[in-house]
Amino acid sequence: MRKAVIYIILTSYFLTACNLFFEKEEPIAKVGSKVLTMKELSKNTPDYLDATDSSLWADDYIKKWVQRELLLLKAEENLKAELKDVSNELEEYRNSLIVFRYKNELIKQKMDTSLKPSDIQKYFNEHRESFILNRNIVKAIYIKVPVEVSSPDNLKELCLSNDPAKQAKLNEYCLSYAKAYDRFNNQWIAADIVLKNTPEQITDQKLFLERNRFTESSDKIYYYIVCIRDYRLEGQVSPIEYVENDIQNLILSKQKIEFLKQIEKDIYKEGIDNNKVKLYNTKK
Repeated sequence: MRKAVIYIILTSYFLTACNLFFEKEEPIAKVGSKVLTMKELSKNTPDYLDATDSSLWADDYIKKWVQRELLLLKAEENLKAELKDVSNELEEYRNSLIVFRYKNELIKQKMDTSLKPSDIQKYFNEHRESFILNRNIVKAIYIKVPVEVSSPDNLKELCLSNDPAKQAKLNEYCLSYAKAYDRFNNQWIAADIVLKNTPEQITDQKLFLERNRFTESSDKIYYYIVCIRDYRLEGQVSPIEYVENDIQNLILSKQKIEFLKQIEKDIYKEGIDNNKVKLYNTKK
């Protein structure tokens, strides 16, 4: 068996990050007839590494390169010729990759991916049973404010109000004094995410949500408020806003499949009509 010839050059250019980027064909390691050059190493070295990290990264890269090439060399030396012939697999992979890229380009150029709100609403109405919640969700306001500047009664009134002027006043107060303040963009969010950030221990989340629009608690440092503006419980049908992105993806995925099927039919018909295909009668 042919013996692997290996040498690794670890010189002073590994000690500084800048030298790792020299565009030279200077050899660093060799396994059999394969050579790892300084240029290849430089091309693969991340830009964000400092000098010390660059040296460590380079050392690891060289070791892995040597291990990979040794394994490949061993395989080349010991496998039978028919097992080393991967031309069919490579051709199949190339064909699949080219077709995949062509389909993606067709989707980008010709498929209409715009959806109307009515499309989403229609899908939701027809598949409501597919959108059952597996968790409790809420629309909520969360506030954490230092005890010394808290104003519980005032904050409660502002949180529960739908008056835009009072909501603006709440924003102004919280931006000035709150340690944490989140309206979660007025979107539905898992109840756990909101309620876990208060010192209050909630043992029955379903019962808590059914009985409370507003909860307050405090410790020695902070005063906490959670205002539940709306909620849905596990096992109920999800609000459409909560699953809107999922529905969009489902609709577009279905449309993509139908689009590609039609493309394949059109290409087949075009090939037959333009005499690009010849079918032979092989029956005897």
